[in-house]
Amino acid sequence: MNIRNIAIIAHVDHGKTTLVDALLRQSKTKMGKEVEAAGLIMDSNELERERGITIFSKNASVVWVPPGSPDAAGTNPIRNSSAPSSLQSGDTKSDVSEVSNGVKINIIDTPGHADFGGEVERVLNMAEGALLLVDAKEGPMPQTRFVLKKALQMNLKVIVVINKVDKPDARPSFALDKTFDLFGELGAPSELLDFPVVYAVAKQGLAGTEPDISKMKDISPIFEAILEHIPEPKSDSTKPLQMLITTVSGDSFKGRIATGKVYNGVLKAGVEIAHINRKGEIKKYRPTSVMTFSGLKRDDATEIMAGDIAAISGIPEINIGETIADVNNPVALPLLDIEEPTVKMTFRINDSPFVGREGTFSTGRQVRERLYKELETDTALQVEDEINSSMGAWVVSGRGELHLEILIERLRREGYEFQVSRPQVILKNIDGKNLTPYEKAFIEVPEIHSGAVIQKLGARHAQMLDLKVEEGISYLEFSIPTRGLFGYRNEFLTDTKGLGIINTNFEKYDEDFKDWKDKERGSLVAHETGKTTMYGLMNVQDRGTLFFGPGVEIYKGQVVGESAREQDISVNVCKEKELSNMRSKNQGLDDHFSTPKIMSLELALEYISDNELVEITPKNVRIRKMILDENEARRKKAMGL
Repeated sequence: MNIRNIAIIAHVDHGKTTLVDALLRQSKTKMGKEVEAAGLIMDSNELERERGITIFSKNASVVWVPPGSPDAAGTNPIRNSSAPSSLQSGDTKSDVSEVSNGVKINIIDTPGHADFGGEVERVLNMAEGALLLVDAKEGPMPQTRFVLKKALQMNLKVIVVINKVDKPDARPSFALDKTFDLFGELGAPSELLDFPVVYAVAKQGLAGTEPDISKMKDISPIFEAILEHIPEPKSDSTKPLQMLITTVSGDSFKGRIATGKVYNGVLKAGVEIAHINRKGEIKKYRPTSVMTFSGLKRDDATEIMAGDIAAISGIPEINIGETIADVNNPVALPLLDIEEPTVKMTFRINDSPFVGREGTFSTGRQVRERLYKELETDTALQVEDEINSSMGAWVVSGRGELHLEILIERLRREGYEFQVSRPQVILKNIDGKNLTPYEKAFIEVPEIHSGAVIQKLGARHAQMLDLKVEEGISYLEFSIPTRGLFGYRNEFLTDTKGLGIINTNFEKYDEDFKDWKDKERGSLVAHETGKTTMYGLMNVQDRGTLFFGPGVEIYKGQVVGESAREQDISVNVCKEKELSNMRSKNQGLDDHFSTPKIMSLELALEYISDNELVEITPKNVRIRKMILDENEARRKKAMGL
């Protein structure tokens, strides 16, 4: 069977997951009824569905029979796009294994956000080509640049898909011109500059060589472009076995499952193999199962030829970037090189008065085991035990705020209870100097709001690199220290009335600025433990912005609001009204309680200062002082501790 390995790369929300769904639904891919009923097949993770972004790379495979082949007559796997839901999963003709002359296309859905660059870099190693999706209105966006740069560095053949041409304000020619400019800016070689172009409406399962929807019938032009332009894997089944592991996942029955591409040789079930780890140590194992991808499923196979993507179980200590090799001739493939993390946080065990009330896992051993387990599947993450800590604490480093925020949210939903400190940048020592990471910020905003954006970023030590205005929209490009972006995203949305778009990519390491300011305002800190009361909140609300309404349990030292002043203010929001039989005529008529500002995980991480922590449990996100007792905090500050 012929094989093609392709990655689908694009900016966030340009439709790559929707396109994969269309390819799966219109091909002869057998899927369960529960999968067919899902809105987006590939975004299977709960967080991905909520946020509408791809966080974890995934594998799928389809088989397509080219027109004119013996199996094509009457059994062409492409179905009419007007009725994609008519796929009958029980129909034996829809089983890809029964198509003998088809081409197996392994599809890799990659994350579009730069914070998940670790996922992107390693999965692109499995592909020989890529589908680059570009929105017909917006054109190529900053994250498109990030992933495309990686693809061009690996010399992958790229097919450009101009998606969403059905939009009323679609500009296909504009998007195409901007894409060509992007290829040129990234230094694409001449043979890759002459890229094929397909126009599509992925949501409707339509594609064509022209941006005319009336001439589109189904998604088959994309399949045809893949067969014509994406080369077959340069692999040799006669050579000794070599397989590079790019993804590791867990299974309750099969244990650790490692996925990767078979570069050379044949991977056979029940045959002994050699596992070469990152240190070069070689151990022999007999895999419990060897699997190949069929649709979204992993099916057991007797052997997998070179060039295909396979999964293997039965090797307990296997990790990403390691090699499966022939027992008699074990030769390791090059280890995967991943970009270094730029942001770190300190994770601590929860020591608040409410510890153990809401979480299932709250001990230091449980949190530590879970953090180190994450290293098995996330190569862009780093975890270290904090040396100078008397309690359980770990320094966790990642590619950005969103990267670490997603990890925190996943742990929270799994029942873990812990605390995290304020995000900090990771300094790098180069030529004896401690340099800080810088990001390139790409901003698209209505021209009327551009002044506020320029002013705010200027105060954060950003340097403007470019400014363009087209049709009332300002396109800004800044170079800014990573630290300058902390806490800015929500401020940006407020300043632009929600109409602005901001994206960032890592740029360089350079010297830091010395005059960074902490928060402009202090916090309202609870004076005692108890339940908030309306009377207590009403007395306090003029001092700042409250985070809670009445009837919420709080503890002494917990942050209950943002102060209107620079200093922290100790407040009693649990104070109850003294009961008496004395009443005035208009008592209570003029009282008005302002709606509290609910602090989500993202807002809490942006809000806290260096002497505060975010307490995270499955049910609540709380902000607290690092030292709960105000007098003890003052004493330690005076002693310089």
